[in-house]
Amino acid sequence: MKKLLIPVLFSIVPSWILCAAADKPQLGKDPIPKIVSSMTLYEKASLLVGASMDGYSGEGAVTGRTLNIVAGCAGTTNPLSQYGIPSSVMADGPAGLRIDPFRDHTSQTFYCTAFPIGTLLASTWDEEAIHLAGAAIGNEVLEYGCDVILGPGMNIHRNPLCGRNFEYFSEDPYLSGKCGAAVIKGIQSEGVGSSVKHFAANNQEGMRLQNDVRITQRALREIYLRGFEIAIVEGKPWTVMSSYNRINGPYTQENRELLTSILRDEWGYEGIVVTDWIGKRNTVAQVNAGNDLMMPGEGAQIDEIVNAVKSGELAEKEVNNCVSRILQYLLQTPSVRGYKPSNQPDLENHARISRQVAREGMILLRNEKFTLPIPVGNEVAVFGVNAYDGIAGGTGAGHVNKAYMVNLNEGLRNANIPLNKAVSNLYEKYMSFGESLLGEQNKTRGLGEKWFVPESSLTPEYITLRAQESDLAIVSLGRISGEYNDRLTSDYILDTTERELLENVCNAFHHAGKKVIVVLNIGGVIETASWKDLPDAILLAWQGGQESGNAIADILSGKVSPSGRLPMTFSSDYMDHPSSLNFPFNYISRRGDWADDAPERAKRNLGYTFYQEDIWIGYRYFNTFAQDRIVFPFGYGLSYTDFDWSDSSIKKSGDYYDVSLRVTNSGKYAAREVVQLYVSAPESKLQKPVRELRAFVKTKELKPGESEIVSLRFKHADLASFDESISSFVAVPGTYFAELGRSVEDISIRMPFSVKSYSRKVHNVLNPVVPINTFRF
Repeated sequence: MKKLLIPVLFSIVPSWILCAAADKPQLGKDPIPKIVSSMTLYEKASLLVGASMDGYSGEGAVTGRTLNIVAGCAGTTNPLSQYGIPSSVMADGPAGLRIDPFRDHTSQTFYCTAFPIGTLLASTWDEEAIHLAGAAIGNEVLEYGCDVILGPGMNIHRNPLCGRNFEYFSEDPYLSGKCGAAVIKGIQSEGVGSSVKHFAANNQEGMRLQNDVRITQRALREIYLRGFEIAIVEGKPWTVMSSYNRINGPYTQENRELLTSILRDEWGYEGIVVTDWIGKRNTVAQVNAGNDLMMPGEGAQIDEIVNAVKSGELAEKEVNNCVSRILQYLLQTPSVRGYKPSNQPDLENHARISRQVAREGMILLRNEKFTLPIPVGNEVAVFGVNAYDGIAGGTGAGHVNKAYMVNLNEGLRNANIPLNKAVSNLYEKYMSFGESLLGEQNKTRGLGEKWFVPESSLTPEYITLRAQESDLAIVSLGRISGEYNDRLTSDYILDTTERELLENVCNAFHHAGKKVIVVLNIGGVIETASWKDLPDAILLAWQGGQESGNAIADILSGKVSPSGRLPMTFSSDYMDHPSSLNFPFNYISRRGDWADDAPERAKRNLGYTFYQEDIWIGYRYFNTFAQDRIVFPFGYGLSYTDFDWSDSSIKKSGDYYDVSLRVTNSGKYAAREVVQLYVSAPESKLQKPVRELRAFVKTKELKPGESEIVSLRFKHADLASFDESISSFVAVPGTYFAELGRSVEDISIRMPFSVKSYSRKVHNVLNPVVPINTFRF
């Protein structure tokens, strides 16, 4: 019967249809212009609209159009089989691929590796390590049958409470851009694509679908677009994801000045632009702006495009441009190349990579009297629920369905560090009881959201007994954040129970002549000024992915010397950040409605945000105007060893400046050093920060007494600031200083160099539509 099926099917299909299909040009065999000219208008429009998102039932879902190629993927493009055009699969994942781990009709699991969050990657200050993580992520994308992973996230840490800061890299655009380029190159080295997001100025989750970013051209050009420019020009991502928000009026997804004038005309971008998911805009305006692909897509959008062309509202040339770019994108994909995914990536090796990269980005903030590394044989009392239920990463699109999570207590055991059994047993019983109560609630959480067992209260008497038994204590504190909501200010500080636990442990152990270590398993900045002097050591572990516990133990045990450096500033108080005066403080309850009684709720800036601080965010503000408010400066991080710097030099090579430095390990532990190059400029009519990061390098692991000569390079153009009056990047002539430092505050070497004038004209676009009354400091 099976042998008769094909002849029967062909007998009922008119011969002219078969001939028409056979005569159509085919993707990969015929030139793209020929394919585009052969398409009907409806076929063209269907390529610009996604095939909807599996499992999505909100506005925009179209029954029967969902293409469930990879369970749990974010969305797919529409196929046109008559042209040899298959669907393309896109999936979430700035910290690892996010797909469903289980599928119908098979017992096989499809777990992915949870890698360190973006902020931790930036804390490595190591492009090679970031590239390594990106390549491992890209391999899972490839072997699980996807074409593009929706990451990396490139938005600037404008404010500490942004819910998605964990996905992003830094408060500094240069560091962000170099990290982004490294991730992109790593991912795409596996023959799959990345999607740089969210373009641009998506610096808050509050009212993100409607928020209008009201900002100066200078702040946009120097801060919020600069990181994207570096990542896109150097990394050449296959796709760029436009953001939900507006910029000075228009939505980014409908903004031709942003998507064509800047992205394509100025930066030379040749890939496709894809919308962020669900936030439907004006489809015709999107196409006209150069937004090629509307995701997740709905059928009505196809008709909108067709009707707009027929009515003359939309030029078919613009449709053809988008179609051509999508076809060029598709040519690169594994789907078109005919790659057969194994569904068996090397998860064991990827876990090793995740652990390796995680420890490279962990930052030693404090280490009094050589508290760390933990002496061999010391018994440790481990306090804090976070030590027994750690946080691999954030929620929302950044969540990864992983096979396991190594908690801190497990990592310490794996490192053969003895734990106080009384403390461990108590916490494990408490965690088991608490998790059983939360179990049913956690089953209903979406997009990786999870509720955690609350911190426990322990009596001072109990802690005193444990101090008599143990050699030292660890207090582990955690924070989780994610998509949809910004953090509350209450999340920025330690709560009453956490503070009491920390104080009681420090009091008891110090009274017994023993030391206390704090481990911070967090995704964004928290307040440290009021308690940083209580413990003897502080390790900022960030959220290190599924191998986090093992990576932390590698640092605490001394197996690896810490080499991470801060990619942002830790200030004395949240309100020290000028952006806090215009951060929305919008709060949505977990029920999904407005919580009118929430103390965070304020109508200020509802639906718009004034960036009145202009370029003065992060260290640019603090090191220029408020040094006394810095707790831990940008670029800061301690090591178990010491380094000597010598033989520095700078010379000009064409349009570049080359800096050389000898770094010598003068201490007792093998370790890596980070060299940061800042540039300070002479006075000009454009007020500039005291110094700005222009290059960085991380040494190899140096043994005691070993040296390495490192090289750093920056361009003449990197010295320019944006002059709005002439729509140009300009650098004034004069004497500049190349400053080599261990942080933005710890400058060891200053080298003068002469600069000639520089000017580069760009499009006069993205002008504010209302006055921006920038702060005067």
